[in-house]
Amino acid sequence: MAKDKLIGVDLGGTTIKFAILTDEGEVQQKWSIQTNVLDGGKYIVPDIIESINHHLDIYQLDRDRVIGIGLGTPGTVNIAEGTVKGAYNLNWATEQPVKEAIEAGTGFSLKIDNDANVAALGEAWKGAGNNDDDVSFITLGTGVGGGLVANGQLIHGAGGAGGEVGHIIVEPNGYLCTCGNRGCLEQYASATGVVHLAQDFAEQYVGQSRLKQMIDNGDEVTSKIIFDLAKDGDFLANETVNKVAYYLGYASAMIANTLNPSAIVIGGGVAAAGEFLRERVEKDWKPFAFPTVRTSTRIKLAELGNDAGVIGAASLAR
Repeated sequence: MAKDKLIGVDLGGTTIKFAILTDEGEVQQKWSIQTNVLDGGKYIVPDIIESINHHLDIYQLDRDRVIGIGLGTPGTVNIAEGTVKGAYNLNWATEQPVKEAIEAGTGFSLKIDNDANVAALGEAWKGAGNNDDDVSFITLGTGVGGGLVANGQLIHGAGGAGGEVGHIIVEPNGYLCTCGNRGCLEQYASATGVVHLAQDFAEQYVGQSRLKQMIDNGDEVTSKIIFDLAKDGDFLANETVNKVAYYLGYASAMIANTLNPSAIVIGGGVAAAGEFLRERVEKDWKPFAFPTVRTSTRIKLAELGNDAGVIGAASLAR
């Protein structure tokens, strides 16, 4: 019997997403369960094993057809050993033998990588990357993550820190980052970074602005609110978005000048602003890009949404 099915698992702090795909990347079944992080996250791996075995039975899928499992996870991943440590939103403070446990519990081989990396693989394979061998991915959410695919392979680097695009310095001596450096992209283009910028701009702005009024009143302000106000013509909100786009454009050019991917794909919650953000990033990217890069690399929006993680994870198992 031909082996023609892949299983992708996207492990998150609140939800674990699963999918069964063909070996060509077509999603055939999807489901999810809540992530149980109690007691040091000791239930997470057993829950993954149980859910996979249970759903293979539900779908009456012959186990001989399964090529393997791919899993994307937060934290620091030892790819060779299949272990994860430092995934604090999972309550995994110590190193977890994820690969060994899941392989023993399911009988399938497992490949594991960082969640931002597998999302990059998903977009490169079946999303905006159009299955190109050279695609860079930036994801804008609570933080800024990314994944770099070159010659069809993820770049991991000597210490596993390849693809940490959120820590490109875009403002020397700027905002203090959780990594200990100052001026990282994450502090300006994440959901919290956008709000931080707006608050700083509001202190210096004396004109009329709904955004300034909200900040001065102590109202809740989110990155989505800022982008919505910018779309409605609020001057201060637009100044904030322009600055975010400038930093993203600068960082994108640094990546593109180094790797010359066919596309830099921008995804994540902040990127839900869509073309309104993308076109500004592209405008700010061009002046920093090497001429050859400027004509061969494109700035694109992610296309897979929440499916990027499971699709990219499944691709690991190919």
